[in-house]
Amino acid sequence: MSTVAVTGMGVVAPTGVGREAYWSSTLRGEDAIRRIRSFDPTHYPTQRAGEVSGFSAAGHLPGRLLPQTDRMTQFALAAADWAVADCGVDMSTVPVLERGVVTASASGGFAFGQRELQHLWGEGPKSVSAYMSFAWFYAVNTGQVSIRHAMSGPTGVFVSEQAGGLDAVAHARRLVRSGVRLVLTGGTDSSLCPYGMAAQISSGRLSSGAYRPFDRRADGHLPGEGGAMLVLEDEERARSEGRRSYGEIAGFAATFDPPPASGRPPNLGRAVELALADAGAEPGDIGAVFADGAAVEHLDRAEAQALAHVFGERGVPVTVPKTATGRLYSGAGPLDLVAALLALRDALVPPTVNVAQVPEEYGLDLVVDRPRPLTGTAVLVLARGFRGFNSAMVVRAPGTGRGRAGGGTG
Repeated sequence: MSTVAVTGMGVVAPTGVGREAYWSSTLRGEDAIRRIRSFDPTHYPTQRAGEVSGFSAAGHLPGRLLPQTDRMTQFALAAADWAVADCGVDMSTVPVLERGVVTASASGGFAFGQRELQHLWGEGPKSVSAYMSFAWFYAVNTGQVSIRHAMSGPTGVFVSEQAGGLDAVAHARRLVRSGVRLVLTGGTDSSLCPYGMAAQISSGRLSSGAYRPFDRRADGHLPGEGGAMLVLEDEERARSEGRRSYGEIAGFAATFDPPPASGRPPNLGRAVELALADAGAEPGDIGAVFADGAAVEHLDRAEAQALAHVFGERGVPVTVPKTATGRLYSGAGPLDLVAALLALRDALVPPTVNVAQVPEEYGLDLVVDRPRPLTGTAVLVLARGFRGFNSAMVVRAPGTGRGRAGGGTG
């Protein structure tokens, strides 16, 4: 099968707008979680989140798009623009039917929807924007990106909560392997509004204080907004046309957990094993794991056990850079992929902030306080979605090749 490479990246994150701004703040361990500013959170049990600052939609997008789009779509459009520019592809050489878009969304345009429902309730139906018909929808980012970049090839959207971003990238890889020349993929979310916070609080997984996965004090996560968009292409074609590769989407697998009361174990470990097999990789090839980090005791324990089963206790460095951004839902996996690819580029594992009391029985080698040198040719990224979604993706440094024949599950 062809090697599918990431040739362009665009980032909108609480810790930085733009690829290198995000990466440098991540290596420094800068924490972007603050008291929510976009609305008054006084009456909410969770009052802190990772909000994107320094992003002006009007500075990046044409004025006609602003009244049509929710903040999460504005993030997606800007990140897609930057990914295409970063790739350096001459779009005029790529037929429109050979350009695809696959995104993920966990919430849709919550803030846009809330505003228009308020108009309906307070002013009547004639005050509701006509754009409400699509601006709230899960698939709107795929549609808006495809229109903006004249992408008339295969499109899709994944709605599998935090796992969705990796699922979208995996499907984009399938499309490139099937002959699609270029696919824009990834995910962004933004639901930091009263309506969105009410929905998130209902999960029972939000913390009232801090986001500390794998910590004795863990009591849930804090939300965030943002994400990343990636350009995927056939690596050989891209290099023949003079474009560099950040690395290969080498392996992927997805599993689903049984119901909590079934007595059966979770299946994250199986997803890890299948992703490694798909990549033709051995556990020793993996230089770091970007963990999901739910910050819920039984979920943290299950993830730690899965990693110990595959890699051995303290057998691989583990990091959770999203403790500085909050959980970005569908944007989390693509943003972790960006960090994983840049970690391979710079041979550095970024630190996990705010975590200091890791239970000994977890058997984790968690990277904290400062970056650590990365060895190995590949990195594993994990994501789990609410209600049992598990996704695992292996990315490999450019030019390092496959260890053995992959299983092809991605």
